[in-house]
Amino acid sequence: MTHIAVIGGSLAGLRAVETLRTDGFSGNITVVNAEDGAPYDRPPLSKKFLSGEWEADRIQLRKPSDIDELGATWLNSTQATALNVAARELTLNTSSVLNYDACIIATGGIARELPQQPHAQGIHQLRTLHDAQGLREELQPGKKLVVIGAGFIGLEAAATAVARGCTVTVLEGLPAPLIRGLGEDMGTAATAIHATQGVNIRCNVRVQGIETQAGSVTGVRISDATGESVVAADVVLVGIGVAPATQWLEGSGLVVNDGVVCDAYLQAAPGVFAAGDIARWVNGLYSDLEPTMRVEHWTTAAEQGAHAARNALAHINNTPLVPYSAVPFFWSDQFTSRIQFLGRSTDAEEIRVVAGSVEEGKFAAAYMRAGRLVGVLGVSMPKVVMPSRKLLEVHTPWQAALEHYAGLAS
Repeated sequence: MTHIAVIGGSLAGLRAVETLRTDGFSGNITVVNAEDGAPYDRPPLSKKFLSGEWEADRIQLRKPSDIDELGATWLNSTQATALNVAARELTLNTSSVLNYDACIIATGGIARELPQQPHAQGIHQLRTLHDAQGLREELQPGKKLVVIGAGFIGLEAAATAVARGCTVTVLEGLPAPLIRGLGEDMGTAATAIHATQGVNIRCNVRVQGIETQAGSVTGVRISDATGESVVAADVVLVGIGVAPATQWLEGSGLVVNDGVVCDAYLQAAPGVFAAGDIARWVNGLYSDLEPTMRVEHWTTAAEQGAHAARNALAHINNTPLVPYSAVPFFWSDQFTSRIQFLGRSTDAEEIRVVAGSVEEGKFAAAYMRAGRLVGVLGVSMPKVVMPSRKLLEVHTPWQAALEHYAGLAS
């Protein structure tokens, strides 16, 4: 019987399995899941789960009965250790070898660590449910939390920690928060609410190391324009991004370059597809500006998991593959602000506020590159952001886009 292996049991992997079944695949499906339980939703880990408002059962992506009905074999607490593309063999850490007719790689990412990062009480990362459980236990009223890295996860956790009664300092090496995702000016504007809520965000800071005493964290040693100092800490969250989980693919025959390199069909090799944080693919909507891209956001993982599954079926059935082209989308909830972004901000040549007011903390901004609209940011302005998808899909010229937004304002 035909066999499809899905490596990774999170959102992208789950969507792949569901799509295989809903599209009529009746063969064998094996899911290799490194974690020890059913798939869960990651965005609440830094928000409602971390705050204590939700428990683990609230973030499960599907009920156990729904998982059972899919008729797949789930190998939990199991990792893939090698892939032989030529032989179509997948080796597991249990020493088992699976043969497949097609496989979907959805192993996601691994939280990055600081160089020589100590492993002591009070030092955390935030990628898995286990991570979030450990951090939540320590975010007690009066605790001093230091977040290293002013990215989305770090800032969401900072907002949650303030609500739990902690004193929070965020350390960022770049000139502004969220600079990689939004650019310097918009990153500063989108996170201004943190200052009003008591979060101390310090940019242009170099972390020299994390200090510990008797097995517990005591502070973070930094240097900046004023010299060296230590920021006292009871809890430290290292939030400096994730690296795609590709180490196990060495020698597989796949091209790996900050992700598994795929074509426009999410295909990395004949019969091998990738989805989610690990996939670096040719996005036809932006390929003239970015030959390939990798997107670490929920919507992309969900869509790519389903799309990779359909193309895996097409490969097995010897029917045409379909390219995956999409406008990337992400969102982030921080205090009372909802940050939303459609498109790409990379190398934007002009950024212009087109609705609302930065001073009021409610605005939308358009991003231009190569004479066209390439991205739209909204802070608590969903009615401006979400309809912009159509403008981005058709490569709306910059001037026409500005006229569109001016018309909305009038």
